Amino acid sequence: MSTQPETQNLHTLDAETALTRLGSAPTGLSETEVAARLEKFGPNELAEKQAKSPLAILLEQFTNPLVLLLIGAGTISIVLGKPIDSAAVFAIVIINAILGFVQEYRAERAMAALKKLSSPVVRVRRDGKVVEIASSGLVPGDILLIEAGNAVPADARVLEAANLRVQEAALTGESLPVDKSPHALQGENIPIGDRDNMLFMGTAVTFGRGVAVVTATGRNTELGRIADLIQNVKQEATPLQRRMAQLGRGLAFSVLAIVLVTFLVGLLRGEEAVQMFTVAVSMAVAAVPEGLPAVVTIVLALGAQRMLRRKALIRKLPAVETLGSVTVICSDKTGTLTENRMTVTVLDVADHTLQFEEEIRQGHPFILNADPPVSTKWPAHALLLSASALCNDAVLQHMGEGNNEYRAIGDPTEGALIIAAARVGLMKESLDRTFTRVAEVPFSSERRRMSTLHHCECAATPDMSTLEGPASHVFEDNSHVLFVKGGVDSLMEVSNRVWLDGQILPMDDSWRERIQAANNRLAQNGLRVLGIGYRPYEMEPGSQPVISEKDENDLILIGLIGMMDPPRAEVKDAVQTCLDAGIRPVMITGDHPLTALQIARMLKIVSDQNARVVTGQELSQMSQTELEETVTQVSVYARVSPENKLQIVDALQKRGH
Repeated sequence: MSTQPETQNLHTLDAETALTRLGSAPTGLSETEVAARLEKFGPNELAEKQAKSPLAILLEQFTNPLVLLLIGAGTISIVLGKPIDSAAVFAIVIINAILGFVQEYRAERAMAALKKLSSPVVRVRRDGKVVEIASSGLVPGDILLIEAGNAVPADARVLEAANLRVQEAALTGESLPVDKSPHALQGENIPIGDRDNMLFMGTAVTFGRGVAVVTATGRNTELGRIADLIQNVKQEATPLQRRMAQLGRGLAFSVLAIVLVTFLVGLLRGEEAVQMFTVAVSMAVAAVPEGLPAVVTIVLALGAQRMLRRKALIRKLPAVETLGSVTVICSDKTGTLTENRMTVTVLDVADHTLQFEEEIRQGHPFILNADPPVSTKWPAHALLLSASALCNDAVLQHMGEGNNEYRAIGDPTEGALIIAAARVGLMKESLDRTFTRVAEVPFSSERRRMSTLHHCECAATPDMSTLEGPASHVFEDNSHVLFVKGGVDSLMEVSNRVWLDGQILPMDDSWRERIQAANNRLAQNGLRVLGIGYRPYEMEPGSQPVISEKDENDLILIGLIGMMDPPRAEVKDAVQTCLDAGIRPVMITGDHPLTALQIARMLKIVSDQNARVVTGQELSQMSQTELEETVTQVSVYARVSPENKLQIVDALQKRGH
């Protein structure tokens, strides 16, 4: 099987040059060329290491030196005419093997079930026609057509993108979907997480559509390289296995010494050779601890069952004991230490920052019709949340009566916004009835903003009590309003006024500096920041409501919203438990360094405000000595590749951890 073409730097080339490098064209490959490349490069499948057969798992149970010693003792007992002793020894050996086999066989089957994940059918352009094929039939140079909901079936270079966003958390640890574009990137050694014009096998398209040229398939993809790295990792013996093997060897030498010494002493005293041999072997058999392997196996099996009840699957029994020898725990961030869902944490209005999650946790009154009346700061924050929920395509689902839990369907960022509004009584369904959407301009990666035009029917809405604060200060019945959300820099370009306690003020240089400072402060804390703005929209009576990008001007900036993928509630206690037990937790993630450091501080993985974060790019430039020195001091690693993760673990093990 031939190695696939060099695709290391395709992200630095323009789309046309990338196509030429891959020997392809916008119309796709011909069937003849596809057949030739499939023969040359092989199918688009990950090569898996041959699964262990039940027989192999069973035979492994008899490879321990102590078990081999028992087998030898049982065999000698038969030769010496002691069938009862022999039967007892072999019974222990068989019970021990059955217990180990059952545990490992069940675990192997469970792991095989977890690995079943595939993208069987994909759309490609071949000979100028769009066809559906099995993903295994993809070859480098194929023109791939993708849209929201698709799993990316191979590595590819983006040629065209229409609001294309891809969730890459499984590969890079990035919590948010990444905006993709066909533009060439500048620079060397760009991390995978920053290659915005590349698609990677195993990731998922969450929004938009695109066209891409396949650059690598099968084991040559980034996911394939990870699979190879995992399969090539040398299986090391656990501390218990090493000690048991050492004990087995020690007993074997001791037994041999007993046999020789007893036999020789007997001969020197004039005893018969046959009788002395029988005595010596009997003593050797008696010295073997027949019950030890069975006791160890039973104890480990019980431990594995207890771990399973706590939802931890143990593949090999000795791993239970290994947990007790751990000195460092290396963990990913996204979905492991964090919830893998975006959550609004900060609202910033007119230089006033509100810790949203903290307010909710403490039960502070935020709903606008609260009794007693809330302070004047709430309408501004409520207007901010209302606008963010209206300029929004996500759908809200209430998780059940009697609780305040919601689930959003749609883009994770938009879902976080409508959930935040719902948690303070601003339900999207009610907002949509009051402010009917009549036109929109979708988000684009070039503009980095989205706009929606709404018709306000405030007086006609019977449940306006929860909306009275923002509505009474801002909107008139039967008026139209344009809401805009997007990147703060993008919104600042089209805003000339700012909202302050019910007043609209000109956005002068002082305001711009204050807003930019707030944006920088939130971003430095690892938050993703969005700006929200609006403006009244004048329409001629009877005219058709139509808006375009040109209408995004003269906006009134309401404020900023900061959000992040928050830590899991139980993780902070787990980290503290590790620290109390003398175990050092280490975070290794593909996410942004600022985000990683902020989460590490929140979880107390690091306590120093000046804690160092090492990136994968820095790791790749270190010598082995520098790496081993670094891993003893640094507890947070960001923008790392799978190879970097293995480097860190290997360096820690070489330092005795």
